[in-house]
Amino acid sequence: MAWVTTGFWCSSNVKMPMLSSMSSPRISCRSIPMPPLNARDPFLPKLVSVANSKNPETPSHFDLFGNPKITANTDQVESSVSVMYSEHTQRQHSPDLQSFLLRKRIVYIGMPLAPAATELVIARLFYLQWMDPNQPIYLYINSSGMARDEDVMVALEHESFAIYDTMMQLTNEIQTVAVGSVIGQGCLLLAAGKKGRRFMFPHARVMIRPPHGTLPGTRPTSDIRIGTDGAFKIRDTLVKLLAKHTGSSKQTLTSVMREPFYMTCTRARDFGIIDKILWHGQEELMKKM
Repeated sequence: MAWVTTGFWCSSNVKMPMLSSMSSPRISCRSIPMPPLNARDPFLPKLVSVANSKNPETPSHFDLFGNPKITANTDQVESSVSVMYSEHTQRQHSPDLQSFLLRKRIVYIGMPLAPAATELVIARLFYLQWMDPNQPIYLYINSSGMARDEDVMVALEHESFAIYDTMMQLTNEIQTVAVGSVIGQGCLLLAAGKKGRRFMFPHARVMIRPPHGTLPGTRPTSDIRIGTDGAFKIRDTLVKLLAKHTGSSKQTLTSVMREPFYMTCTRARDFGIIDKILWHGQEELMKKM
């Protein structure tokens, strides 16, 4: 079977031979995946030298079958490859808003504490500790807790306890800020911030409520009894932790938790949920944050 030189042209201007007995459609080179770069490949120094050349007469290809003599050391090749990869990554993947917030060490909770949200919050907290275990972390909270605004439960209380335990394990100082509405288990996260560094916007609101206990649904009576016992244990845990961070007595918290207990910013400060109110015009206080 004879080979002929009729073929197709790639972007590298290398003519590829094809079998005359085969009729193949025109292939786009862009559809061919690029193999991973190996910094120790002996051909890479040639590629780097050609790419860095300023001579207009330099051809747009180089001889792959010539003498593969390395013209640069491995460190130079790895450095050049790293620069090219970094530029490619910046062009292809521009950072989103959450990435910009992380650069300022801000973690924003703007949704109910569903499992997906809890996973992201915990991952960001650990990431910021890994970046710098000494710098503070700013936790902005605007969450309806374990349920949506229409009081439809979306998660169990253990999701908020997971975030709380993570906050207690970190070596960083965590400053909390209430934005909008902080309801239910979100109050625990707000109160768990560093004493003296728990803030609230003037028109935000917080609300302490009894725990939901278990997700709704049709269950046997024995399961309902077990779920009720679990709800009481969750309530006792929530009361104990809120008493620890707010300074209020367990009796007071148990009494106000019998039904939804709304608080304005001044009432939340008096109750011990926050320490300071970020009134309008307090630019100096905001800068210190």
